[in-house]
Amino acid sequence: MYKHILLATDLTEDTEYVIEKVRELRSLTHAKLSIIHVVEPLPGYSYAYLGIEDIEGQLIDEAKQSIEKLGQRLNVGASDLFVEIGPTKTKILKIADDVNADLIVCGSHGRHGLSLLLGSTANAILHGAKCDVLTVRLPESTD
Repeated sequence: MYKHILLATDLTEDTEYVIEKVRELRSLTHAKLSIIHVVEPLPGYSYAYLGIEDIEGQLIDEAKQSIEKLGQRLNVGASDLFVEIGPTKTKILKIADDVNADLIVCGSHGRHGLSLLLGSTANAILHGAKCDVLTVRLPESTD
């Protein structure tokens, strides 16, 4: 059974649904849990002119605060919480390797049409991972 689960989260409201699945998995497996959130770099406009550096820094700070709160809720120590900056798929797969995760858990929206053709983060992780990947189908939004 799984010994180390890596939860890849986008820290949106959908995260709650995935968290419940991870809680259930942990109760069955007693696996160690690590959590990762990746902040994608903003496009390379004139950072100084547009103040994008400040925005990116703010996104990183907010992500760190959110992931720390999530870590507290799930009894995950600070050394097992990761906020990375870069391409999402690459960073998730690197941390999965670094921590020797044997399962990556992430949420996935049902995609259709162009977004399915272009691929999603969950799909990219699935095809690039060296370990098992559980994609949790997120509930459809009622908007």
